[in-house]
Amino acid sequence: MTNSSSLGAFCISLSVKDLSASQAFYEKLGFVVSGGEPTQNWLVLRNGPHVIGLFQGMFEDNILTFNPGWNQSAEALEEFTDIREIQRRLKSEGLDIDVEVDSADGPGHCILRDPDGNTIMLDQHV
Repeated sequence: MTNSSSLGAFCISLSVKDLSASQAFYEKLGFVVSGGEPTQNWLVLRNGPHVIGLFQGMFEDNILTFNPGWNQSAEALEEFTDIREIQRRLKSEGLDIDVEVDSADGPGHCILRDPDGNTIMLDQHV
């Protein structure tokens, strides 16, 4: 991309078969639960700046997730590049967007795939 802008916080969203077993595994690596709702089959775990989302039964593939408007601690940034601007830039660079942002402002998300088929989600919460 010719124009750079921050994509915000980054985490890997893992599609897991057993939320409890995955939680126990990642806790042994030093991650601690920092959010989520186990009764809804998802958790967020952190180890320093590293973030992993565990999602049971919500999607098939693992997803690289970026959160415009957040820092790595999920705190809102005063200044950031809005998801709609990022989407416009990506499209102007010739990238295909599988799911486009459908709101005029505020929270929204878009989804695209890299050349190897890996799913990338830009998910703005602010």
